[in-house]
Amino acid sequence: MQLAPEMKAPVLGLYGGADTGIPVAQVEQLKAALERNKKTAEFKIYPEAPHGFYADYRGSYRKDAAEDAWKKAQTWFKKYGVLS
Repeated sequence: MQLAPEMKAPVLGLYGGADTGIPVAQVEQLKAALERNKKTAEFKIYPEAPHGFYADYRGSYRKDAAEDAWKKAQTWFKKYGVLS
């Protein structure tokens, strides 16, 4: 949160709501800090997803959340010129 004023790149945050390592409250604090500093950011919290929900080789994998997150990431990358 302390680095929010220094952010230069847009931020995409895709988080699991059931992640015990990165609590939703902490995600909300980061989101608020970026908003206060007028930084470009988008966040999506997948309520039932734990940490590592995108890792299809782990028990934490959540297919629906992972597929949606990948679509959001692709759209984000295209929007900001990372992918054409």
